[in-house]
Amino acid sequence: MRLYMKFRQTDAPPLAAAKASFSGSTAYRFEQDRRLPSQKIVTRDRRRPDPLTDIFDGEIVPMLQAAPGLRPVAIFEEMQRRHPELSPGIRRTIERRIRAWRALHGTEQDVIFRQVHEPGRMGLSDFTAMGELHVTIAGAALDHRLYHFRLACSGFAHVHVILGGESYVALAEGLQNALWALGGAPREHRSDSLSAAFRNLDKAAREDLTQRYDALCAHYGMEPTRNNRGVAHENGSIESPHGHLKKVVRDALLMRGTADFDDLCAYRQFIDELISRGNARNARRIEAERPSLQALPGRRTCDYEETIVTVTSSGGFTLRKVFYTVPSRLIGHRLRVRLYDDRLDLFIGGTSLMSLPRGRADAKGKHGHVVDYRHVIHALRRKPMALLGLVYRDQLFPRDAYRRTFDRLLERMPERPACKLMVDLLALAHDRGCEADLAAILTAGLDAGTAPDMAILRERFAPDPAALPQVVVHLTPLVAYEALLDGGVGEAA
Repeated sequence: MRLYMKFRQTDAPPLAAAKASFSGSTAYRFEQDRRLPSQKIVTRDRRRPDPLTDIFDGEIVPMLQAAPGLRPVAIFEEMQRRHPELSPGIRRTIERRIRAWRALHGTEQDVIFRQVHEPGRMGLSDFTAMGELHVTIAGAALDHRLYHFRLACSGFAHVHVILGGESYVALAEGLQNALWALGGAPREHRSDSLSAAFRNLDKAAREDLTQRYDALCAHYGMEPTRNNRGVAHENGSIESPHGHLKKVVRDALLMRGTADFDDLCAYRQFIDELISRGNARNARRIEAERPSLQALPGRRTCDYEETIVTVTSSGGFTLRKVFYTVPSRLIGHRLRVRLYDDRLDLFIGGTSLMSLPRGRADAKGKHGHVVDYRHVIHALRRKPMALLGLVYRDQLFPRDAYRRTFDRLLERMPERPACKLMVDLLALAHDRGCEADLAAILTAGLDAGTAPDMAILRERFAPDPAALPQVVVHLTPLVAYEALLDGGVGEAA
């Protein structure tokens, strides 16, 4: 329009309009009324009656003043109950009107203050549940969480798969893995008060957990801090990345084509690879922050809980509502147990015995079982009928094929021979080291509807005489020893 007015000083309306790139009719319309289009806007009145005229100021505003946190949908439902003649289509009208009223007359809201993060100052830890991704290990659902550590300044991240809930053991193991992978420690460590770990603990247990957490931070020279309970945005530097982390894992699982992994180690490698890609993108910032970190101590501190258990005549011990089997030679002995998130390390005195996978009780309180058939197979050979009513019978079978085979045997033969045959199968798997191969043969037999034949199986898994090594022993003549003795005596003289 300004261009048109410039050309209009010397040219006629059609020529000035052409130079200004609009039509001659628009030029003549402008000549009749020289107001700009924005100056011609006329505020229109309502096209239909306001349905909230009689109730907004008289009923809705008092409700908002009495209960500022009331949701608009609750007010809408209450208005419908009081005034049945109101149309359901006024919900959006009520929501917009309440939003506008709150903007003018509502209460003050909390303000989030963006922070400038100093290098080497703050590291944050938190846990996030991963059940919604439906990850499975060898077909079995994996109930797990991810421990997530992050540096607020550079964005360095470390993630550790946690099989249980939030606990000091999980925090200590994940935090120390992160610090040693980083190569330094920040001056401050922030967590969310470990609310899940503190739940259902008495006062003494809470104090003990707090002291252990403080000692862990002191070992690395970090000041322990916690955000206010229920105020997640105070942990915003890690709460927000939680959502991004889940999306990255979900996308990677979709591109992988399956959420099933052969074992837990494969899943952990999968998570580690995803996190390492993110750290590689932030490599410059991480390297710039590393000089500001504190040096690590000479060694790690304990990231386990230690307790004493006694092996009972049942060939095992119970810990945290879970029964674990051990070799029967340990019956009657007191063992020292180091309890980690995913395993138990057993000691007798100062001697390390073995590691067992950690089990967890059922959510409803039912006891769990971690059973290794190799620990009890020698006793089952003498008492095969004990298998029939064994408390942990289903956990005794190392693979599903063995359990299905026993169920089939119970259907087709009396209990005593069925138990005897099943114990013989387990003994064969133990003695010949053929657990996986035997399971494949049992699966084929189940599909074909045939019962296992112990004679054929023993021959199938017997040692091959041709494969046995030929050991030839060459004996040294005794006279050679006499020569050595004679020579030694002469030299000595």
